Amino acid sequence: MSVEQSLENTESPVQEISRSHRIRKKIIELGEFTLFFFRFWKEVFLPPYEFNEVIRQSYEIGFKSLYPVSITAFVMGIVLVLQSRPALVEFGAGSYIPSMAAISIIREVGPLITALVCAGNIGSSISAELGSMKVTEQIDAMEVSGVRPFKFLVVTRVLATTFIIPILVVHADAISLLGSFFGSNIKGQSSPSLFFGQVFEKLTFDDIIPSFTKSFIFGFIIGIISCYKGFTSKNGTEGVGRATNAAVINALLLVIITDMIITQLSSIFNLL
Repeated sequence: MSVEQSLENTESPVQEISRSHRIRKKIIELGEFTLFFFRFWKEVFLPPYEFNEVIRQSYEIGFKSLYPVSITAFVMGIVLVLQSRPALVEFGAGSYIPSMAAISIIREVGPLITALVCAGNIGSSISAELGSMKVTEQIDAMEVSGVRPFKFLVVTRVLATTFIIPILVVHADAISLLGSFFGSNIKGQSSPSLFFGQVFEKLTFDDIIPSFTKSFIFGFIIGIISCYKGFTSKNGTEGVGRATNAAVINALLLVIITDMIITQLSSIFNLL
C-alpha cells in the first residue's frame, strides 16, 4: 500500500471526533429511551386512569387508519392470488389457491401490512402532535396546571395503539381474503361458498394465535416509538420534523425485525 493510499484511509481528527460524537449520542438516546420505556410501565399502573382518553384515542387512531388499511389489504389480497396462481396452476395445484391465500394473509400479510401502514400513518401523526406540543411548551403548561402530561399524552396513546392495531388486523384479514376471492375470479371462476369453505378448512389456531399475538406487540412498538420521539423532540419546528421522520423509520424497522423474530420463534416451537 502506498503512502497516498494510507493517508486516504486514515481518518482525520475531526472525522474521529464526529464519529465518536455520533456513537455517544446514540448511546445516550438508547439510555433515554430505556428510561422512557420503564416510566411508561410505571405510569400505566398508577392512578388516575384515563379511560375516556384511551377510548377517544382508540377511536381517532382506528378511524384515521381504517381507509388506508382497507385499500392496502384489498389490493394485497388480489395481488397475492394473481402472482401465485400461475405457479400453482402449472404444478396442478390450482385448487390450493384459497388455502394458500388464507394462510399467507392470516400469518404474515395481514399483520405486517397493517402494522407498516399504521407505522407511517399513526406514527407520524402521534409524533408530530406531541412534538408540536413540546416545542410550544404546552406540555410544560400542563405540568404547571397539575395535569400529568406523561399519563395523559403518552400512556393513553400507547394503550390505544396496542389495542386498536389487533382490531385493524382482523379487519385487514377479512378485507384481504375478500380481495383474494376477487383475484381468484379474474382468471377463473369460484363460488363464494367453495372459496371461503376451503379458506376456513385449512386454518388452525396455530395460524391465528401467533398472528393475533404479534399484532399487540406491533401496536405497542408503534405507540411507544412515536410517543418517545414526539415527547422528547427539541429545536423547534425543525426538530419536530426530524422526530416525525425518525419515529416512522424506527417503527418500520422495529416492526419488521420483530416480525422476523416472532416468525422464527413460532417455527421453532411448532417443530418441538
